[in-house]
Amino acid sequence: MGRQKTAIGLMSGTSMDGIDVALVKTDGEGFVARGPSLYIPYDAGLRACWKKALVTAKAITERHQRPGDLADAERTLTLCHAAAVKSFLARHDLAPGDIDVIGFHGQTVLHRPDAALTVQIGDGPLLAEETGIDVVYDMRANDMVHGGQGAPLIPAYHAALAANLPEGLSRPAVFVNIGGISNLTYTGQSGRSDELAAFDSGPGNMLIDQWVEAQTGKSFDQGGAIAARGTVVPALVNRYLESPFFSGNQRRSLDRGDFSVPVVGEVSLEDGARTLAHVTGASIVKLSAYLPEKPKTYVVCGGGRLNPVIMAEFAKVAAEQGAAVIAAEQAGFDGGAMEAEAWAYLAVRSLCELPLTFPGTTGVREAVTGGVFVPSNKKAPV
Repeated sequence: MGRQKTAIGLMSGTSMDGIDVALVKTDGEGFVARGPSLYIPYDAGLRACWKKALVTAKAITERHQRPGDLADAERTLTLCHAAAVKSFLARHDLAPGDIDVIGFHGQTVLHRPDAALTVQIGDGPLLAEETGIDVVYDMRANDMVHGGQGAPLIPAYHAALAANLPEGLSRPAVFVNIGGISNLTYTGQSGRSDELAAFDSGPGNMLIDQWVEAQTGKSFDQGGAIAARGTVVPALVNRYLESPFFSGNQRRSLDRGDFSVPVVGEVSLEDGARTLAHVTGASIVKLSAYLPEKPKTYVVCGGGRLNPVIMAEFAKVAAEQGAAVIAAEQAGFDGGAMEAEAWAYLAVRSLCELPLTFPGTTGVREAVTGGVFVPSNKKAPV
């Protein structure tokens, strides 16, 4: 076991709802000690800024380009993350010198795996300068250079957690992250990296959020209240599940633009939300057929686990395959902080030049490390 490092992970996902901050002590391999976490929501103005960035980013043809106002958005996003780190340190009576490294995901604004192009805005050098802490960022790009899809990256962390699953849990267990986009990780019976299988499994909260916001102005369906009043529309479910994404033997990672919401007027607000909740769960179960073994337990993290309608629809479809669905908390984990924890863990792996991605997770030709390291030049005040 290598020297343990204390790392902070920062995650802003495809839902674009806020920043997750989490602390982990790890050697980048089998030892993981999970620390505190913090969630800082974006206000409406910032969410609008990121949505505008998605539109601007469509003009990008080379990953370092920042057309239009995208450079300003990147600076704003980075300063928001720096403020989140400072708030986290102050809340937990920590100093910059207590932290070895920050794992900085940034905000994905463009992801075109078929063109080997992925863009996460987020200025690593600026974050290091603002926080006074070393930073590892841009962790997806090297995977694509070596033939991978650039996603998902979380499976390396799932493999480390798999060793600590509760004894009574039926295996094989699959980790499912339901964020804006859902992805799943099969960790095998031993959790070894050569047994990992992972891929994006379809839309998560993304479509429900877009559907609800377009018609109500609310950024998401809190507690599944809207979906709970609706019914599933089978024809609409079939239309989503018949997408080419779900067919073929080669799995691919998703971009926000790969699926769209129903046409306004096609279904009611409530029926649309309920149907999209069902699609989230049904997508995961449908693509689990591509795993090495049939899952017995799905361990769910990400914001989707807080929507009881998504969880109920997922559980209903999974039960038809003889599998159970549980929230990460039922397995002793923190389902809200897991992605941020993973980015902390991956930053340490990057420092140790350990692989972040594997042939069974992203389709990369061989296991590769990744990330860009930025040393801090000063210790910034908290």
